[in-house]
Amino acid sequence: MITLHFYPSPNGLKATIMLEECGLEYRIAYVDITRGAQFEPDFLKISPNNKIPALVDTDGPDGQTQTVFESGAILLYLAERHGGECRTAAERALAQQWVLFANATLATALFVPSNREREFPRLMTVLDGLLAGGHPLIGSDWGVADCAVNAYLAYLPIFFPQIDLSPYPNVQATIAATQQRPAYQQAIGQR
Repeated sequence: MITLHFYPSPNGLKATIMLEECGLEYRIAYVDITRGAQFEPDFLKISPNNKIPALVDTDGPDGQTQTVFESGAILLYLAERHGGECRTAAERALAQQWVLFANATLATALFVPSNREREFPRLMTVLDGLLAGGHPLIGSDWGVADCAVNAYLAYLPIFFPQIDLSPYPNVQATIAATQQRPAYQQAIGQR
């Protein structure tokens, strides 16, 4: 059984979207960070840096319980273990590239105000070109790279409705397509 220790934040939602995309059964263990639940000893055993999300898979590799914290690590674990992705070193490198881009570069450009002014337009221009045609970022099927990047893009209208995305029509189309995915809708419904 998979348990996702969750709070409805962008990182928590990304992990939930990936669980839904993989079609996995899981349960949510709500961690109320507004009340300090992330500092409770039992949670610190799962996520020693007291951050959500954290995942516990009681049927992990070799039948052992696997604990994973950090949203990017969770996405990559799910992609490899349950999503049929990352079968070769080349596939793994591409998946890692996009997950790290999403969590380090894109997230910083979105959530750090000084970076948003400087980096956001440049990144949106790059992504708009890459997303032309509506194709997945890797291969022919929507996967972990799309989950990592598109989840952040889909948060734009929620967290930053004042940002004008009209110069980026492919980003807008990707946001709309992501928001229509059943996995995204299910994950957002758990907010």
